[in-house]
Amino acid sequence: MRILFAALFALVLAVAPQAKAQATDPENTLILELKDGPVVIKLRPDLAPKHVERIKKLVREGFYDGVVFHRVIDGFMAQTGDPTGTGTGGSNEPDLKAEFSNESFARGTLGMARTPDPDSANSQFFIMFAPAAHLNGQYTVFGEVVEGMDNVDKVKKGDDASNGQVQDPDKIIKARIAADG
Repeated sequence: MRILFAALFALVLAVAPQAKAQATDPENTLILELKDGPVVIKLRPDLAPKHVERIKKLVREGFYDGVVFHRVIDGFMAQTGDPTGTGTGGSNEPDLKAEFSNESFARGTLGMARTPDPDSANSQFFIMFAPAAHLNGQYTVFGEVVEGMDNVDKVKKGDDASNGQVQDPDKIIKARIAADG
């Protein structure tokens, strides 16, 4: 009986990740391929519909493919989305009006980067390594990592003295929306 129970338990554990992947909304699931493996992100149009729409548009255009993590601060966040790799670039799309919410910046939260102007988000975003309550209500939350946070943890960290700027940075190999295959 114990052997049967152990086998059944092992089967449930093996199938659970597949069931989870099938239960998500493919149209609002972003997958980032990183050097250490995939990162699965649940997009949150319920919190930031315009920002999610922008991210999906840029992903479908291939905008994020090959884009580096230009600013990575250990214990804080990894920032990407600038095709110039300098932290000052963006897409050719107009900036977005802020969609702030009461959602907390927890480990795995995705937020839109911006200038001091709250309505200046464009294409850059960051993934939180740890909670950061001081960002709550100050930046637009548009998603959360649901699988592969260990792969984000392995992104090359930047220099503390240079505000996280990274020499020879890691990049997003490919970004895609799950519904697109």
